[in-house]
Amino acid sequence: MEDPGTLKIKTLSGGWCDKDIVMLHACFQLLTDCIEDEKLFTGHVDWTHDLLHIHIKHEILELFDWWKLRLEKENEAGFDPVWTEGQYEEDDRMLIRLIKVRKYLWT
Repeated sequence: MEDPGTLKIKTLSGGWCDKDIVMLHACFQLLTDCIEDEKLFTGHVDWTHDLLHIHIKHEILELFDWWKLRLEKENEAGFDPVWTEGQYEEDDRMLIRLIKVRKYLWT
């Protein structure tokens, strides 16, 4: 049985990876796990309760969709798009957005 305190980052290979990239992938793995495995939007939170919850759900889904698209670009290109112009800065902006909604990622 896998230790529940261990985060398996499915988007990284077992080889060496700089910690800034690990941080990006780890944070978005947590988001992905929360949505896909823990069923964030089918739990006990009423995401239609008020405008704030509607906005937060939209923001979470936008981040999730962005991450999936970024992974598609990575797979198609055969390398991490962080090496393309402006990608690192975009990754930073998305990480900051994710941190701002983290208090809503509980199931």
